[in-house]
Amino acid sequence: MNFVNRDLAVNVTGDGAPLGLAPPKAERKWPIRYESIELLAICTDVATILLASILSVLLYRIDSGLTAPNFGKAVGSAIIVSALFVSLVRTNGVYRPTELLVLRHQIRAVFLAWIFVFLLLAAAVGALNIGHELSRGAGIVFALLGLAMLIAQRIALKTLLAKAVSGRRFAGGSVVLITDQPQSRHGGLAETLTALGFYISARFDLPPPGSGYSKRLSSRVIEHVRGSDTEEVMMEADPNRWSELRALLADLRVLPFPVVFVPVGPVSEMLTRPTRDLGSAVCVELQRRPLTVAERAAKRCLDLIGAGLALITLSPLLAAATLAIKLDSPGPILFRQQRCGFNGRSFAVYKFRTMFVLEDGPSIVQARSADSRVTRVGKWLRRTSIDELPQLFNVLNGSMSLVGPRPHAVAHDNQFDKVARNYAFRRRVKPGLTGWAQIHGCRGPTPTAASIERRVEYDLWYIDNWSLHLDLAILLQTPIEVLRARNAY
Repeated sequence: MNFVNRDLAVNVTGDGAPLGLAPPKAERKWPIRYESIELLAICTDVATILLASILSVLLYRIDSGLTAPNFGKAVGSAIIVSALFVSLVRTNGVYRPTELLVLRHQIRAVFLAWIFVFLLLAAAVGALNIGHELSRGAGIVFALLGLAMLIAQRIALKTLLAKAVSGRRFAGGSVVLITDQPQSRHGGLAETLTALGFYISARFDLPPPGSGYSKRLSSRVIEHVRGSDTEEVMMEADPNRWSELRALLADLRVLPFPVVFVPVGPVSEMLTRPTRDLGSAVCVELQRRPLTVAERAAKRCLDLIGAGLALITLSPLLAAATLAIKLDSPGPILFRQQRCGFNGRSFAVYKFRTMFVLEDGPSIVQARSADSRVTRVGKWLRRTSIDELPQLFNVLNGSMSLVGPRPHAVAHDNQFDKVARNYAFRRRVKPGLTGWAQIHGCRGPTPTAASIERRVEYDLWYIDNWSLHLDLAILLQTPIEVLRARNAY
């Protein structure tokens, strides 16, 4: 590894002989460690929410002409909102430093979590019938001001974090690096440590694989660490060399410092997988469930609440569509067709009838522009996606979800499975009324292999990156996509 730069004090060859590099002039560091970023971001959120609550009370009281603001209620409200907001955001890993650098994801996560918290609190206030004890005006000001301040804070935090990483401004402890990576390789662990503020006081190269364990190497490491300000020893090596490394680690046990192993090479990929105990054995989960039990429960609650509210709210529209279909053309109001669902199970999907024909079998022709099979009312229903609304009943009975890969007819499913690689992976979750592919314009027919592949890519990304936030974001963006009417015919 080619890591001889201003942050390297001592370089050591494979047999432990130092190359004699003098420590360079230290850069000015910020008093923040990289591992403290998550805690700092959480504290900043709590402080921002508390400040927004106090300011909202002041602003509302000044506007209403009152002179005795109740700061006790403001602080109490901020504590409750902070606890809910931070818990929700942290559960989705949004406080990780790598996530804090992605501003678009941060703004979306903050917006959805903030809206969810206030909707939850509004429902709780209504259920407990304590609305008369709270100021509705101050609450609205708090919601708007808090959201604006949290987004502004995320922008500032992202800017500072990017500057700290690029400028190597993080403070950090002194570490010793033991590695089997060649010095000709650029980047790697040494470069990462330096960028995150760690000071590499020495580097020791492991002997080539198969050459055996050198007792002199551990002696040189111990000699360097003893009496120094080293806080940690980091070892970067291929896990295939574990039999050799165990002897070195046994010698290093005399040091009162943590020794951290950073795996490299093909086997290291397995160590990034989650593990669980099976009796006395440790199992590596090579493929996890798309959703955990808790995640499935949360998604199901969202489906039941969302579908139930949608059916109640849209009942006048559903009644109007029913009447229009009945008056426009002969035939049933609802159209049922076999679709492929979770784990390849077929189920009957419900739609408003939009065609003169009722195709459901081994051969089905996809709808196309100016299709003569589509009725007059059907054209309007398909363009506005109102024909899909009866699938809310599929959501209620559990065969579908509000958000997920769109289900295709069994005939098309068998066809697409041969055209698009990894197409079958879509069946790892329930199909949805809307999805990540649909809000990116993948609606309507799929006449080419490229269009199928594109839709599958979006669907697989959704499965791999699922979160409750993502579902809420897709649901909020779906009406906008419906109004755009891309590929809807």
